[in-house]
Amino acid sequence: MAEIRRALVAGANGIIGKALMQELAAADGWHARALSRRPHGSSGDIAADLTDPHMTRAALAQARDTTHLFYAALAPHPSLAEEDRLNGAMLRNLLDGLDAVGAPLERVVLYQGAKVYGVHLGPVPAPFYEDENPRHIGPNFYFTQEDVLRRRAERGGAAWSILRPDVVVGDAAGNAMNIAMVIGAYAALCRMEGAAFRFPGPTHVYEGVFAQVTDARALGRASLWAATADAARGEAFNYVHEPFRWRRVWEKLAASLDLPLGPPVPMRLATHMADKKPAWEKLVAEQGLSDMPYERAVGWGFGDFVFHSDFDLVSDMGKIRRAGFSESVDSVDALVSAIRRLQEAKVLPR
Repeated sequence: MAEIRRALVAGANGIIGKALMQELAAADGWHARALSRRPHGSSGDIAADLTDPHMTRAALAQARDTTHLFYAALAPHPSLAEEDRLNGAMLRNLLDGLDAVGAPLERVVLYQGAKVYGVHLGPVPAPFYEDENPRHIGPNFYFTQEDVLRRRAERGGAAWSILRPDVVVGDAAGNAMNIAMVIGAYAALCRMEGAAFRFPGPTHVYEGVFAQVTDARALGRASLWAATADAARGEAFNYVHEPFRWRRVWEKLAASLDLPLGPPVPMRLATHMADKKPAWEKLVAEQGLSDMPYERAVGWGFGDFVFHSDFDLVSDMGKIRRAGFSESVDSVDALVSAIRRLQEAKVLPR
């Protein structure tokens, strides 16, 4: 009988976790269980607040057979120090809880992002390489989490692998860092007002800065590789698709979404779109969409971060390709496909 790997997906309601649960369901030899703060709705799911060690340990009694942990849980916080404290504690609480119930954990797959290279602090020379040293000065919760995994593995605990996507493109609703939702909502409101689909950022970013994204479903497949490949044991890998300039992508998005194109405008979405709640609620009522509050539905501030990043964001992909995983996805196809799925799910207007 074929071996069955028992996966626990932490952060299963998120943009990475949702896609990963779908990939695990379609993969042979895997049984997946969702773990999230809010109920996931799948069979055997676990709802727990990972910041509470006692609740976490009690909830994991039903996950005592876990062999692989995919850790995509995240607690964002405006204070880097508090973000570091929270996210470090959450991972430790989960690993301690799995130890306490005797789970035969073999490997942990952890997700980081370009923030590990310090892009949140200002311009960083590109491309980004996984072996860049030394680290920038903290706090950075990615460093804390990685060190937790390294120390446990050195003491005989589970092996680990790290994947570093950037601007993940998926169809999870209510996720503040879902760029497909930002673009789709912006497009719908432009259509409603008869406005041109103008890139909401500076001209020099539109014309001359390289950007990158990662398709959530492709990341799910990379995750299964990272969880099982010998070459991935104890290693960190960038995982993004080919870099692009926003002009090329924006023109293709306008054509795919059937919107008139206009020149870029350097507005801040978090400010400019703040008064669009009545228009959004009208679209929700007219099209029978999910009644998620406007403030939670779209992460305009994340869009501002992406569209106003005025230095090249390029992660080198040589390491993961040499190690054996080479799948890539067209960035425009990933964005349009995610927007269409969000429309079909009645999350985005058409």
